[in-house]
Amino acid sequence: MEAETLALAHEIDFSFFGLFARATLIVKIVMIMLIVASFWSWSIIVMKLLLYRKARTEAAAFDRAFWSGEPLDGLFEQIGPVPSGSSEKIFAAGMTEWQRSHREDGGLIAGATARIDRSMDVAINKEADYLRNGLTVLATVGSSTPFIGLFGTVIGIMNAFIEIAEQQNTNLAVVAPGIAEALLATGLGLLAAIPAVIFYNKLSADADRILHGYESFADEFATILSRQLDS
Repeated sequence: MEAETLALAHEIDFSFFGLFARATLIVKIVMIMLIVASFWSWSIIVMKLLLYRKARTEAAAFDRAFWSGEPLDGLFEQIGPVPSGSSEKIFAAGMTEWQRSHREDGGLIAGATARIDRSMDVAINKEADYLRNGLTVLATVGSSTPFIGLFGTVIGIMNAFIEIAEQQNTNLAVVAPGIAEALLATGLGLLAAIPAVIFYNKLSADADRILHGYESFADEFATILSRQLDS
């Protein structure tokens, strides 16, 4: 009897595709949801890593140009009013408001400093939304997929017990497929959740550092402009 049970167990396909093909419809839907969530989160992770690296490179290049000693008006003419880089957009927002604050006689309209600060704050907030866009998906995947996988696990174990009851048999060939199906759902849930949680924390910290650099630049730029206003 034991030899017969082992022979039947060896005939069972325990590969991923074999377990997926043998799973019930509900468990298949759960597995597909978890696989889609995993690919979705990884696409966001790769996109954000490339985006943040590009943002850091652009910020470093602009800092070198900004502190090179070139006149601000000349730098503004080079990058134009609609630049592509984030640091350049913040600079352009401040310079645009600075130029608009001059009257035709060369004097400054009252409240120029406050308007320049608000213009750069608006630009920074737009960049913050752009940098953080998609991170909520990682947070959702990281928090929800373990429970979705657990749901699939419960269904798989329930099916295993139903199979035992129907066949009145508890040997390995009857129990193993349902248990393996249940554990696969759990594994897929963790496979989707763990990278999402890790990279959500990392990418959130990276975004905060990049935005802190933008805010520091805006403060320094506002200080330079305020000196020109006071002079």
